[in-house]
Amino acid sequence: MTTASQPGVRSWRVWLLAARPATLTAGVVPVLVGTAAASHDGHGKALPFLAALAAAVLIQIGTNLANDVFDFERGADSEDRLGPPRATQSGLATPRQMRIAMAAVFAAAALVGLYLVFVGGWPILIIGVLSILAGIAYTGGPWPLGYHGLGDVFVFVFFGLVAAIGSYYLQTEEVTWLAVTTALPAGMTVTAILVVNNLRDIETDRRVGKRTLAVRIGPLLTRAQYVVLVLGAFALLSAVQLAGANWWVALPWLAAPFALYLATAVWRGAEGRALNPLLQRTAQFHLAFGSLLALGLVL
Repeated sequence: MTTASQPGVRSWRVWLLAARPATLTAGVVPVLVGTAAASHDGHGKALPFLAALAAAVLIQIGTNLANDVFDFERGADSEDRLGPPRATQSGLATPRQMRIAMAAVFAAAALVGLYLVFVGGWPILIIGVLSILAGIAYTGGPWPLGYHGLGDVFVFVFFGLVAAIGSYYLQTEEVTWLAVTTALPAGMTVTAILVVNNLRDIETDRRVGKRTLAVRIGPLLTRAQYVVLVLGAFALLSAVQLAGANWWVALPWLAAPFALYLATAVWRGAEGRALNPLLQRTAQFHLAFGSLLALGLVL
C-alpha cells in the first residue's frame, strides 16, 4: 500500500507499523504464565497452548489496528503526536483500509477461537467474544473505554487476568488460587505499559478530550501508579508461593534491577518523547518478568 505523500513505503512495512510489534508481549506473557501454572499442576497440552498464543496475539494486533483508526478519527492522533507514528495518522493507510484489516485480524482470532471453544467449552467462547468486543470498545464505539479513564482497567482485566486465567482453564478446566495469583503480577506489569504511554500523552490527550486515567489524576499520581505496578509485581510472588508453587517462582527477582531502573527513570520526571524508549523497555520488562515467572512455575 502506498500513498501520494509517501510513495516508497512497502505495504508489509505499513502493516508491521500498524501492528506495533513492540506491544505484542501483552498478548504473549499471560498465555505463557497461565499455561506454565497449568503445567505446574500437572496439565499441559501443546496444541491448545499454541492456539491460545496465536489467538491472544491476533487480538492484540486487532486492538492495535482499532486504536490506529479510531484514535485518528477522534482526533487523538494528530501532527503533534509524541509517540511513534501510526499508519492512519501518517497517511500510509486510509481509515477504510485500516477497518478492513482490523476486521480481518479479529476474524482470524475468532477462527482460531473455534478450536479453543472445542477444547475448553462455553467459558472460552465467552472469554473470546468479550476480548474481541473489548478490543474494539477500547477506542471505538459510542463510549470508548480508553476515553473515559477505563483503559487501565481494561488492560489489567483482559491482558492480565482473563488471558492468564483463561489459559489455565483451557488446560485444566478449573480455576485455582495458583491461576489467580500468577495472573495478578502479569496484569500489573502489562498495565504499566499503558500507564507510561498515557503519561507521555497527557497534554495531547487532554486537548482532544481523551480523558484517560492519567489525564484525570495528573502526572505525579500517574508516575506513582507506574512505580506501584512495576515494583508491586514482585511483592505478589510470595502469594504465588503460598498458592502452592515452589521457590523457583522467585526467578523474576532477577529482573528487579531492570524494574528499579524503569521506576526511577519514570519517577524522576522523564516526559514527552523521552518516555518512548521507557515505553519500549517497559514492554521488555513485562516479557522478562513473565518469562521468568513461567520458567519458575515449570521447574
